[in-house]
Amino acid sequence: MPQHLIPSAATLRAIKPGHPQRRLSDGAGLYLLLFVNGGSHGWRLDYSIHGRRKTLSLGTYPEVSLSEARHKAAAARALVRQGTDPSEVRKQGRQTLRRQQVIERLVAAGQPIPESFEAVAREWYAKHQGGWAASHSEKVIRRLERDVFPWIGARPVASITPPDLLQILKRVEERGAIETTHRVHQNCSQVFRYAVACGHMESDPSRDLRGALAPWRPIHYPTLTDPRRVGQLLRDIDAYEGGLITRCAMKLAPLLFVRPGELRRAEWSEINLDAAEWRIPAAKMKARALHIVPLAPQATAVLTELKPLTGAGRWVFPGVRTNGEPMSENTINAALRRMGYDRSTLTAHGFRGMASTMLHEFGWPSDVIERQLSHAERNSVKAAYNHAEHLPERRKMMAAWADYLDRLRANQ
Repeated sequence: MPQHLIPSAATLRAIKPGHPQRRLSDGAGLYLLLFVNGGSHGWRLDYSIHGRRKTLSLGTYPEVSLSEARHKAAAARALVRQGTDPSEVRKQGRQTLRRQQVIERLVAAGQPIPESFEAVAREWYAKHQGGWAASHSEKVIRRLERDVFPWIGARPVASITPPDLLQILKRVEERGAIETTHRVHQNCSQVFRYAVACGHMESDPSRDLRGALAPWRPIHYPTLTDPRRVGQLLRDIDAYEGGLITRCAMKLAPLLFVRPGELRRAEWSEINLDAAEWRIPAAKMKARALHIVPLAPQATAVLTELKPLTGAGRWVFPGVRTNGEPMSENTINAALRRMGYDRSTLTAHGFRGMASTMLHEFGWPSDVIERQLSHAERNSVKAAYNHAEHLPERRKMMAAWADYLDRLRANQ
């Protein structure tokens, strides 16, 4: 508790013009500035935040009493301890009030209410969805529908303030989803910038949240690269007692090392068993370019086994629900967990790291490996014509990789 230096309200009432002091301190940064604006006294609070010294006005005396000033100062100090600038909170509160008053005047005059956040977000999403891979598109709209729309979706986009958005992000952060928190922040910022461009609001409130969130850095997906452990994994997959569709997907994951979203959304129309290749359309690829996956005989054998079961439909790996959707994104990870591989040991994405690490160790050219991994080409024009780059070498590499996995599987 601060040590108060102003003894009582009676002390303040006794102050007369000609008082020898310019201000009276109450401790912990709170003080009364005497005879401001020709006679009234002003309450002030000095504080430091993010390395900057600032002053907050808390009203005038006697309109704001000594006890009220102390209460306001205590509330402001609490915000500072949480890393929040009380001056910014007050500023945003005033902006919210002004925007609300504008909305009330529009409603009273029978004029249309400004666009809601959800309406603007869905408009932005519709304009960009066609340029994204299906898996990315699904994640973006799911994040908005789950973590944003329920709380601010119905509100006019122009009325949303940084504290409003921070409250949403803190809710995601508190469940431990740090990466998702930053993704939600990014998506909201994209919506706000679109709203600014369309004239729905003047500025992007997400810009003021820099430093307010727990930091996040991308992490590498856990994988296995020890030959003995890889061999055991392959034998565990062969012995998997779940459904045939899931087992076939897990058999193909190390053979093809495509992204999990690309594997689960594979369509029979994209696969040519006679030519031994899978052509993934550009619309499904992260790099937005056609990608060719050569099929070693082992991969062709897995697909041939599965085709009588799912070949009459669209998806190579249909979902368990009869809703026309492909396998769930969690299916392979869940199967790995049932087999005893926890998330710190291996994930569905880890098959890519496994192949990349081991193929590099075997001396295969990096350009060949990276092209088969379909790592994004910086030059988007060049990327559109590079789907067949190093294709003969890639076919040899994929066949050699499949043979090597067979040797690991057999080496018990």
